[in-house]
Amino acid sequence: MFLPPMLPVAHSHPFDDERYIFEPLIDGHRLLLSMENGIVRLYTRHGHDITSRYPELHPVPVLDNSDVVLDGEVYCIDPATGRIDPDGMLDRFKLTKPMTIREASVRNPVHYNVFDILRYRGRDVRMLALSERKKLLGEVLEGNRCISPAIEVEHSGMALFEALRRNGVRGIVAKRRTSAYVGRRDDSWLKIRDYDYAVVQIAGYRKNQFGWLVRHRDRIAGLLEHGVPSAHKNAFLGVCGKLATHEDRDFVYVEPAIQARVRHRLWTRDGLLRKPEFVEFVV
Repeated sequence: MFLPPMLPVAHSHPFDDERYIFEPLIDGHRLLLSMENGIVRLYTRHGHDITSRYPELHPVPVLDNSDVVLDGEVYCIDPATGRIDPDGMLDRFKLTKPMTIREASVRNPVHYNVFDILRYRGRDVRMLALSERKKLLGEVLEGNRCISPAIEVEHSGMALFEALRRNGVRGIVAKRRTSAYVGRRDDSWLKIRDYDYAVVQIAGYRKNQFGWLVRHRDRIAGLLEHGVPSAHKNAFLGVCGKLATHEDRDFVYVEPAIQARVRHRLWTRDGLLRKPEFVEFVV
């Protein structure tokens, strides 16, 4: 059973507040787990069935094997560093061949960080307050080597933010204790990410849909698609024709004369910006 996930609203800085529960912002991907009559189904946040991708999550450690719908984040650990590995998670998500998936599930299993319960024993519990759902989750989820309840801290968001930063986790989620679970983006949940910043040069633009190809330190560093206001897109369009040098099937390339400041989630192992977002032009 797929239920639409509740999504957080971005917030600029950590804070302390007794009305909130704070959790780590795990750099993996959202996963909803449904178990009905002993049959497990796994769904992405968009409702795509990916049950076959993570066989290590099929033994669900729920009391009495009762029907349940759980919400959380699935992630990989880098065996060399012991830290969360976004690139490893992407590699794992891309696997489709059953034998390859089975081997990966044994060699480097994913971990499912469960932070909410939406349904239990045929009862929809989404309208309960978060604090009540957390209590229920703690009672019914026993945990195993791949599935465990999320770490949570009451009141002290700033201390958690700093502690996680020192251990390579780059953000927290703040959730109102009284919040119901709604299947949309809602400001009862706040996402607070610890970004890195870089100045890049715009080296080209995509032909068929919006996207700026960017350079950093004389090498291509990725595609900038997010956070660019319409006025800034139009300003670039007004001058890019004069800067164009050549093109191929997908891109028009330009002289890297325009700089932009971006925020991003560290770097990929291939030296690309991870999910860069536009901040401002640099003059």
